[in-house]
Amino acid sequence: MNKLFLAWQDPKSRAWFPVGRLTFDGAEYQFVYTRGAEEAKKKNFQLVYAFPDLYRVYTSTELFPLFSNRLMRRSRADYKDYIEWLNIPQHQDDPIAILARSGGRKATDHFEVFPCPELDENGSYHIHFFAHGLRHLPECSIHKINQLQTDDLLYLAHDCQNPFDPNALLLKTLEHYILGYCPRYLADDVLELVKKNSELVKVQVERVNPAPTPIQLRLLCNLTAECSAEFHPFSSQMYQPLVEIPKAYTTA
Repeated sequence: MNKLFLAWQDPKSRAWFPVGRLTFDGAEYQFVYTRGAEEAKKKNFQLVYAFPDLYRVYTSTELFPLFSNRLMRRSRADYKDYIEWLNIPQHQDDPIAILARSGGRKATDHFEVFPCPELDENGSYHIHFFAHGLRHLPECSIHKINQLQTDDLLYLAHDCQNPFDPNALLLKTLEHYILGYCPRYLADDVLELVKKNSELVKVQVERVNPAPTPIQLRLLCNLTAECSAEFHPFSSQMYQPLVEIPKAYTTA
């Protein structure tokens, strides 16, 4: 089953909250609010119009408009280029895969979509993400990004003095060029892994999309980490559903 989380950003504090979870079992989509929504409501988060009940399980055979409206139309002339920017293999461009890779960001709201990291049979953690915050970088950093090659190693640095997020993780080269940030939704888990053993966490360049690709889709990274059996990504209460999930969905 595919699983995505919906995050909301408080426009004042810029803090992110995981407020919902979307799953797909191959036949039906399901959306539920998570405990993060309760915390977000303290920051004036308004429930999504299509999901007015905080304690209901929503199901549909069609992708909910909140998410489908974040997908590029296949009929657009630049759709093929878009899928290449996301580095999604041919014929695997299903809606969940596109949203997981793109983040589904829109200029008209404060939502972002992100996937639950995958754990392989050896317990290793895998996830792709686009580097955040590139629009705030100096020109020399953008120039450096354009020179990167697939599989180049990047390094994580704890930006503990960040006024918006004390757990922020910078992405840097060995020469200390700052190339953006690890997404906020990954920072807590990744920082925990880095503190335990930074050598077990590896970030590599997956793809660099040259201009005029939108800046938010410029640097695609691939993060892997060796984890202990006790580690479970996104296991905090913020990510847990607010309502008991029917048994048919407990295999998510």
